[in-house]
Amino acid sequence: MKILFIGGTGIISSACSQRCIERGYTLYLLNRGQSFRPLPEGAIHLKADINDAQAVRTILEKYEFDVIVNWIVFHPDQAERDISYFSGKCRQYVFISSASAYQTPPQRLPVTESTPLNNPFCEYSRNKIACEELLIKAYRESGFPVTIVRPSHTYDKTAVPLLGGYMALARIQKGKPIIIHGDGTSLWVMTHHRDFAKGFVGLLGNPNVIGEAFHITSDEVLCWNQIAAMFASELRTELKIAHVTSDILASYSEDWYGSLLGDKTHSMIFDNSKIKSVVPDFKAEIPFHLGVKEIIEWYNAHSDKQVTDHKTDKLMDEIIKKHS
Repeated sequence: MKILFIGGTGIISSACSQRCIERGYTLYLLNRGQSFRPLPEGAIHLKADINDAQAVRTILEKYEFDVIVNWIVFHPDQAERDISYFSGKCRQYVFISSASAYQTPPQRLPVTESTPLNNPFCEYSRNKIACEELLIKAYRESGFPVTIVRPSHTYDKTAVPLLGGYMALARIQKGKPIIIHGDGTSLWVMTHHRDFAKGFVGLLGNPNVIGEAFHITSDEVLCWNQIAAMFASELRTELKIAHVTSDILASYSEDWYGSLLGDKTHSMIFDNSKIKSVVPDFKAEIPFHLGVKEIIEWYNAHSDKQVTDHKTDKLMDEIIKKHS
């Protein structure tokens, strides 16, 4: 297969790029070439900004692809652009949506692909829903060959999933308390990007998944207290947690408002029967405690990424003193 990834060097897409190469596919990556993650050996780089319409049309006019995946569509205008760009240019177009588009909070668990799409708390999620609606309309009306994929919380060795990112890791190492929303018992699913790639690449080139939507997640379910405890255990450090309600945290930051009230505050468990029925060899095999080990080893080896955000650190101290 000839596959085009728009992006291809992000947290999720980097593992999918590598798996495509390992499967022997011809992979093109169209991006600006600015990621600190290297291009996978064997991929063909097409250097351009997807938002530069003329440059993209000039570069792509001589190519046709079996599959096009755009990893960086976040707004309906971008979905409309891709329908215009790629109609008649591929046999399958994959839109990367988000599991945060599902009904929030969900009325019932586990979440399936038929769970309603409705997130009143997060503009990012509402934009993803609007993109899905446009693309499905194009599929129904003109046969635009879309497949929708909804990743949940997918991580790699560079991504600390705790509030504050690397700052939380630094605080644990210093013996300072970290903030966990609520009482830390809401349930969550962490999916390693290499596990996600197994299911994702298995969808590419499959004509039976056109017009369909899939989420791809691990089956391991953890609470946020457990997630934090795994980092402290790997660091061989006592864990100190300050529990603060999500409503209070959301009042301090617009980003926290969307990521907490629109996502992490609510327990989310996923039924992966659909992806497993289409990609029979898909199985998430990397438990999160091994992912934690990878994250800590990576930061220990990259001192330049150990950036102390003094503003966030101070804000956390203030919140803990006032609210925990």
